[in-house]
Amino acid sequence: MKNTIKNLKRSLLVAAVTSAVAAPLTALADHSWGSYHWARNTSSFTLKVVDSVSAEWQNEMDDSLAKWGQSNYIDFAVVAADDSSRTRKRCAAVTGQMRVCNADYGRNGWAGLASIGLDSNGHIDQGTAKMNDSYGPYSPEFKNHVMCQEIGHVFGLGHTSEDGSSQKTCMDYSNDVNSQWPNSHDYQQLATIYGHLDNYNSYDDASGGSSPCKGKNCVSGIPPMGVRVRKSGKYEMWVAGRPDGGMWIHHVYLVDGHQDDHEGH
Repeated sequence: MKNTIKNLKRSLLVAAVTSAVAAPLTALADHSWGSYHWARNTSSFTLKVVDSVSAEWQNEMDDSLAKWGQSNYIDFAVVAADDSSRTRKRCAAVTGQMRVCNADYGRNGWAGLASIGLDSNGHIDQGTAKMNDSYGPYSPEFKNHVMCQEIGHVFGLGHTSEDGSSQKTCMDYSNDVNSQWPNSHDYQQLATIYGHLDNYNSYDDASGGSSPCKGKNCVSGIPPMGVRVRKSGKYEMWVAGRPDGGMWIHHVYLVDGHQDDHEGH
């Protein structure tokens, strides 16, 4: 009976997420990731960032934050720096914040992995962006592209295209050297996503910040991958439930040559 209930809950979770994201994207059309966004009761907000990247990725993270910070809706404040190898490998989520990491995560098929936690209202309340060093060394252009894209996912942005065509944005899946940073359409999309106010803040707006909790009932920490609900070309989407009624959703950026089915993350 317990397994039956668990499987039913999983099926309902998969169905809910799949229905929200299954429609293919048209190039340069609406490329929000479902309707996911950080809740906030002001027109703009400052997202706290935990810097867990090594020196090899520092410039790419700093440049990506600077580019995304040109939006009128999101700014950033790096509030902590912990780049020990153990911390980078764990890349634990922090409630109300975004953590950016790189590490040797193994030859499991992916180069980048963006994870968002949704509260019970469906708003993003934490996120991580991970870069996998196992397939490096990467070109400088690719490092900019994947870093910029994984961070963009944590805001609630999807892809501008999934067919390899270039829209000259880091949110496409092309090898165009001009697709390293956000373009004007990405900023317009953020304006659409964040063009309304919510009645609470799901980001960390307190002065002291938050710390990852421990234990099976936590909604922070290392997000479980759960089950795969979508696979399309160079990316996959995975979902897992949370004990508070929310969920974890993951965007997986596959490396070239690893578009075949695989389960390891």
